[in-house]
Amino acid sequence: MARFLLFLLVLLSLPWAAPRGEAVVEALEQGVTSPAVEVVDGDTLLLENGTEVRLVGIQAPKLALGRAGFKPWPLAEEAKQALEALALGKMLTLYYGGRKRDRYGRALAHLLRADGLWLQGELLAAGMARVYSFRDNRRLIAEMLAHERRARAARRGIWAHPFYAVRTPEAAAEHIGSFQLVEGPVVGAAIVRRRGYLNFGADWKSDFTISIAPGDRKLFGPEGEDIIALNGRIVRVRGWIKSFNGAMIEATHPEQIEVFE
Repeated sequence: MARFLLFLLVLLSLPWAAPRGEAVVEALEQGVTSPAVEVVDGDTLLLENGTEVRLVGIQAPKLALGRAGFKPWPLAEEAKQALEALALGKMLTLYYGGRKRDRYGRALAHLLRADGLWLQGELLAAGMARVYSFRDNRRLIAEMLAHERRARAARRGIWAHPFYAVRTPEAAAEHIGSFQLVEGPVVGAAIVRRRGYLNFGADWKSDFTISIAPGDRKLFGPEGEDIIALNGRIVRVRGWIKSFNGAMIEATHPEQIEVFE
């Protein structure tokens, strides 16, 4: 354990680590400042003032946390230790860029240390989390995706483990019920009964699909024109895979979909 913590401290101090965060959060709404007294898991902690904070915009490997039958994800304990090394005993200021509380009453915030270190950026840069965004909490996603891409290219942390691999559209059906990144070429784009569809195979009834609900389409351009423009492009989508005419991810906001040439 001591050897791992030493390795982690060195890892988090390397020059690729996330830059100081004052400029990143300057447009967000500032909340309370309080020291962290407990780390629950790799993306959740408790402040001395009693606030439980869910680090918004990221998802760290999950621990069981008393859930019967739940198998911890690989590197879950390491992710918790990474957050402990960054946050325990440190003064943290909360910054809000969208919805402020989740259904469990936890604060949904970006966290900045007194020395200017942005916790979300640091964890992503170290490969100890991946970007996890929501329609009502989309601020700083571009900055977080940049940190994640660099960590994945360098195979840091979770990105060296097959559990977190980017899936092909053909493999998506093997991961129903899990959060995944899926990448491939769009072979068909359409608006059907006001719902947008991006298809990744010739048979839309069985191949992987991205679905965009009518109420979310306006975020993808007037009349969903940005959805149609993705036809023929290589995209990477992230989300929970469900089974509906094959494997499907529901995209509620554009930041879920990265577009490549």
